[in-house]
Amino acid sequence: MADRTPRKAPSSDAAGKALHPLGSVTLVTGPEELLNERLVAGARAAVRRSDPEAETSETSGDQLTMAALGELSAPSLFSSTRFVVVTALDEVPADVHDGLVTYATQPDPDIALVLVHSGGPKGSGLLGRLRKLPTVAEHRSEAVRGRGLAEFVHAEARRHGSRVDAEATTLLVEAVGGDLRALAGAVEQLTQDFPGRPLTRDVVAPYFSGRADVKGYEIADHALYGRTAAALEELRWALDIGVGGPAITGSFASAVRGLARLVGAARGLRDADLAKDVGVPPWKLRALREQARGWDEHGLAVAIRAVARADADVKGASANAAYALERMVLAITGARLER
Repeated sequence: MADRTPRKAPSSDAAGKALHPLGSVTLVTGPEELLNERLVAGARAAVRRSDPEAETSETSGDQLTMAALGELSAPSLFSSTRFVVVTALDEVPADVHDGLVTYATQPDPDIALVLVHSGGPKGSGLLGRLRKLPTVAEHRSEAVRGRGLAEFVHAEARRHGSRVDAEATTLLVEAVGGDLRALAGAVEQLTQDFPGRPLTRDVVAPYFSGRADVKGYEIADHALYGRTAAALEELRWALDIGVGGPAITGSFASAVRGLARLVGAARGLRDADLAKDVGVPPWKLRALREQARGWDEHGLAVAIRAVARADADVKGASANAAYALERMVLAITGARLER
């Protein structure tokens, strides 16, 4: 039987990372869903090491009520260990904020409460109150872009006991785009297909380059240049060979963000500094400058909204992912061609 001795919640360090999940509140914040999920999984594993029979449950912020909080904070008849995750903390109703903060001030020693927030402005007042508490440990997932994507690929290869060289990394990032889940899946598949072998360009290229394996970044390039027919043709080909919708929208998001940062960048910067600000390798600037000739801030705003809508659709908001992606392409090429 697991040890049921009440645990005193330890104090948080300055970075807010010293607390054990049990007897405290773990705050997971940031825009990267995959990294957030891994932080939650790490907390769950820590609780299971303390008590393999720990009960687990998950709810969304908009479903959290005072009654649920009361049940959470009430002593259990058997004092069983519980692991509770509340996603979408920004959706917690305002009338529950005080109760949640009160619970977080003195958490049950046998409960691990994990609160997940996307890092946006909504719910920032509740976040601010929670961050002040010594019983709350915050773990942040920063947005990954630019050189951070290459570092992520290298880290993923190490996770699977492999390594990847620079050329293969560049090819993967260009082919898959900035969607971390898609990148992680690509690296995992490659390490399974080539166990014990370093991932070089020769290993990666047959899977992630060429006509038969067209990826989201190529479709995005066509759309940003205004090549509607080519973009739609490549999109249909990509879907036919099994490229996932989130991977395609991830590539579009990365491409549109890069273009928007270039259009809004300060004038007179050296290419090295400009590339750093935009979040792309220096050699990518030439292509971005060519694309930028057909865009202004209004058109880019339209493109960003189109990508965001398509991303939500392919992740479950729409029953027809192919239609959602085609609509995104048409909206983007239309925004460019309007001028």
